[in-house]
Amino acid sequence: MTSPIHSENPMAPTDSSGTVRAITEKLLITVQDRRLWLVVGLLLVISAVAQAIGAKVIPLGGGLSITLLPMIWGLLIAGFVSGQPWRRLSLVSQEIATAIMGVAVLLLCARLSFTIGPNIGLVISAGPALLLQELGHLFGTLLLALPLAVLLRMGPATIGATFSIDREGSFAMVSERYGSDSPQYRGVLSMYVFGSVFGAIIVSVIASLTTSLGVFDPRALAMGSGVGSGSMMAAAAAAVVAGHADMKDQVLALAATSNLITGFLGLYVGVWIALPLADRFYKVLTRRSAAAPGDERPVPAQAGEAALAQPVQLSRWISMAALSVAGVIVATIVTGSFSIDSVLTYVVLCAMAAFGLWLADLTKGKLPAIVTVMTLGTVLTSPISPIATWLVTIAKSVDFLTAITVTLTIAGLSIGKDLPALRSIGWKIVPVGAVAIAATFVLSTIVAEFALGLWH
Repeated sequence: MTSPIHSENPMAPTDSSGTVRAITEKLLITVQDRRLWLVVGLLLVISAVAQAIGAKVIPLGGGLSITLLPMIWGLLIAGFVSGQPWRRLSLVSQEIATAIMGVAVLLLCARLSFTIGPNIGLVISAGPALLLQELGHLFGTLLLALPLAVLLRMGPATIGATFSIDREGSFAMVSERYGSDSPQYRGVLSMYVFGSVFGAIIVSVIASLTTSLGVFDPRALAMGSGVGSGSMMAAAAAAVVAGHADMKDQVLALAATSNLITGFLGLYVGVWIALPLADRFYKVLTRRSAAAPGDERPVPAQAGEAALAQPVQLSRWISMAALSVAGVIVATIVTGSFSIDSVLTYVVLCAMAAFGLWLADLTKGKLPAIVTVMTLGTVLTSPISPIATWLVTIAKSVDFLTAITVTLTIAGLSIGKDLPALRSIGWKIVPVGAVAIAATFVLSTIVAEFALGLWH
């Protein structure tokens, strides 16, 4: 059953991105609604199929290749189901998927935090060079990629696509600030897909070229490799090792530690510094063009299906239950057997997400749920926690990559209505994404180089 619920401000119905909606009422979605079960069923089936397909490596020659992981298959298949022209997923069903997505990113970040806690000692003991290289990740994309995106007229999607290289946590940061229907969120999604497919190749080439210059300390290059993505870090570190084989162990250790620090500090930097700074920088750069008629055009989809989709109200607990069932099934497919540990893991993840959302509501958004969730997960799995060993052990039953598969599948089911907007970004994400990835590596390396010179 569904029932209409009037929006809080019917005189000015807008979504989180400022887009005026044609429909001002919310539909209350309950467990009896068939559209909810359709979305949950598709989530289960597509996630399972994507995981069954597995990783596929496409060789490009010259030692380079593209690896399509299950998460990409999940996104592509779900996106096709959502937006195919023959029997498209209804707009209400897509809105249900969007509502579930808001919870999915928090569960994903909760799982990610379990990889940080056990290694918190490395973060604390890291030298100044390792800590300061985060400045390169912050300013690299903002100073180079953001102006390029503005020049190419990507619109508000620029903010989401260029405040970082957009890995998993970025979904939560942007959806919590702007909403999962916003152009900023579509910018994150575009950059995530681009980085997942081409990121390792781009950073490998850039790292190889930078190493061949012979002007940087191998340790600085290793620190620069920790861009916040495991695959990109591995690709960049391999390129550095190829040029400094005698320092292989040191390079790999520094790269891994740097990547861990980026994942930990990147959350707080992203929420309180990078994203607000990107928003302000974008407004400054577009102020003059906005004053000129026709110079800065809105994303086409704002006048299309995305604006006509009726927003829904869905219980967070229903979303958590649906995601937990899908997550346990996908985890079972990966391991080949059912484990009660996977159930317990999702119970913990849901409890953390619920606590984070409760605090966010209590503080009226001043304490973002993602900050609470990531901090709590890090503390619970750190050496000071009495349940750290137990939690880390049971969490192994839910591989982080399988959690991403579930998250991106539900994201794919929600993007049919946004395809015109994604097409408007189109080829523009290629130069913008390449510059963002290259800039974050190069500037981080430069900062680390200077820091090494000051403290060593």
